[in-house]
Amino acid sequence: MKKTKFEELNISANMKKAVAEMGFCEATPIQAESIPVLMEGLDIIAQARTGSGKTAAFAIPIIERINAARGLQALVVCPTRELAIQVTEEFRKLFKFYENLAVVTAYGGQDMSIQLRQLSQSPQIVVGTPGRLIDHMWRGTIRLDEVNFVVLDEADEMLNMGFRDDVEDILSYVPQSRQTAMFSATMSPEIMRLMKRYQKNPVHIDTTDHKNEIPKIEQTYCELSEARKFDALTCLIDEFDIKVSLVFVNTKLKVDRLVGKLNNAGYRAKGIHGGHEQHRRELAMNSFRDGSVRILVATDVAGRGIDISDIDAVINFDLPRDDEDYTHRIGRTGRAGKLGRSFTFVDGKEIYDLKRIEKNGGFSIKRIEIPGKGQKPAITSSSSSLSSLSSSTSAAPDSSSNAAPHAAARNEEPRQAARSASKRPSVGSRTNSSEKNGRPPEKRRNSSNDDGWITDSTGFRYRVI
Repeated sequence: MKKTKFEELNISANMKKAVAEMGFCEATPIQAESIPVLMEGLDIIAQARTGSGKTAAFAIPIIERINAARGLQALVVCPTRELAIQVTEEFRKLFKFYENLAVVTAYGGQDMSIQLRQLSQSPQIVVGTPGRLIDHMWRGTIRLDEVNFVVLDEADEMLNMGFRDDVEDILSYVPQSRQTAMFSATMSPEIMRLMKRYQKNPVHIDTTDHKNEIPKIEQTYCELSEARKFDALTCLIDEFDIKVSLVFVNTKLKVDRLVGKLNNAGYRAKGIHGGHEQHRRELAMNSFRDGSVRILVATDVAGRGIDISDIDAVINFDLPRDDEDYTHRIGRTGRAGKLGRSFTFVDGKEIYDLKRIEKNGGFSIKRIEIPGKGQKPAITSSSSSLSSLSSSTSAAPDSSSNAAPHAAARNEEPRQAARSASKRPSVGSRTNSSEKNGRPPEKRRNSSNDDGWITDSTGFRYRVI
């Protein structure tokens, strides 16, 4: 695909100057295709990957067509507070060389008086979350009767989070003559219904298949138990010399616990999740941006709005519950043409979930060994990637199966070999017990030494009474 320079686009000299100061000379595919269409005043529904530069794709046309002498003319609706704040910052960078333009962010969790004071200055652009925008509409502090440009950013995520009714309420108060742009990573039937109801002959732009838009991310995984994850995390950070990392976990409680352990171990870390007060979340994000904090631990919902270009690595401390979240997570690294890294920890049968993610996403995720402290991690050969597992097994084992056969299929050493022999009593030889239900034979200890206790291949001890 031919690359488009910002100099070639029909935008003002002030805008070209602002873009150049931000360090960009070439437009991304979503920018190159969306900006000309929006400049013509047409509706669009645009599908683009995370980190594709979509904020500038709608912010540039808005700024170029705004009338500085009038009040509110453009409304951008975002699913999360973090995304709303980042979109606002992008606007401010882009209209740096314009006079008398203002943008206000409206989101829940912030002192209402701050927003009321800013809104009283008659900004031309408001960026906000659905709930807080409706609060202002009912108060009369935001009037939409002169809005002529509406953007639904990450529309799929807004619907997934249950904001459909709020979004429709907002759109019902905006003049029918408005221009509407929807940006979404996916095109679900619900998105299409929203498009048909609220857009006028929209131009459909899809850049998700452009190979040059896909970030360059070296994706790896390692199999280990929950108990080993923290040591593996610190080992990766140290041995790969990761300066800035984003760590994803699945629960709010785990965010707080992991941040505490990291700080106690001497790592500068902060966390964000939906249970934190907005002020605390903003402090964490600001610390992460300015480099005073090098590790940010987040849940998927809180991390959705993170848009920072200098993240060296994304670490999936927990495998995401939703397959699409994997793509959103790793898309936080490898931005602006830089090489990114992602590491995913899998425990037991989660390997089959990751295998499915790899197949459906068209990824290549290679296995990595996590050694002890002071030893270099080693990525195994491509034959040990997830796709190679299909040659040794066609489906996940039933609930009675054990992970040991899969270790053999990858020519791994048994898990017991990783444990120090000096820390455990000697183990007797295998018996000739049946491999019923696919379980491997048990390893038994000498009953004269252990008083009849038996240890199976997973390390679980029991005694027959």
